[in-house]
Formats: sequence, C-alpha cells, structure tokens
Amino acid sequence: MILTAAATCLALNMFFEARNEPQFGQLMVAEVTLNRVNSNRFPDTICEVVWQKKQFSWTHDGIHDDPTRMSYLDQQAWEQISQAAVLILSGSSERVIPKTGATHYHAEYVKPYWVRDMEYLGKLGTHLFYKQ
Repeated sequence: MILTAAATCLALNMFFEARNEPQFGQLMVAEVTLNRVNSNRFPDTICEVVWQKKQFSWTHDGIHDDPTRMSYLDQQAWEQISQAAVLILSGSSERVIPKTGATHYHAEYVKPYWVRDMEYLGKLGTHLFYKQ
C-alpha cells in the first residue's frame, strides 16, 4: 500500500502514540490530530501538526521512527493503523471517528502543566483527553 504524506503522518502518530491502545484509542489520537489541523492555534496540515516541536513525545525521543524495522507484531499493527489512516482521510470511516472536540491528551503517568487550562473529556486506555 502506498500512503500519501498526510496518511503516513497520521498513521505514524496513531502508531507511536497508541498502537497498544484499543482501536477507539487510536481513533482518538487521529481525532486530536485532525482537530488540531482544523484549529487556528496549530499548523494547517497533518504533517505539520504531527511534527510540531515537542507536541508528541515520539517525534523527539531519539528512537527511529520506522515501524517496518520493528517486531512482527508492531509491523502488523502498522499495517492495520495505516489502513485506518487511509480510510479516515478518504472519509470512508467518518462515522467511526469520535467527535469529542479533543485537541490534547497525555498518558496517565504524566502530569502536564497545561491541563489546568483545559476541559477534561475522559480517559481511554492509558490516555486522558482534553479540549480547549
């Protein structure tokens, strides 16, 4: 499968942020990414949102960002998430994308300073979700 740049960036974010989460958690990461693209507070493209400095921990952790160089199970997850990203961007799965308005999330073991300025939406898997 050949992915567009936008689908690749979305899939990478879903993969590295939520590959071990339930599918709905992966979709929530996609929703956050897309909500940021649609917000005037963030860059205007999926790739710019994903690679914006220090927004997603995997983009600056010093570890390679190539799912195809990972374990067999991770490679399987990458295939599924890549397909989901393509469907999301084609509009084919519009009904399954959550519509919470979430623009931020963090892992439950992190206590970021910015949560005090956000509306808490809830927890899914190991992530807590917020909107501005």
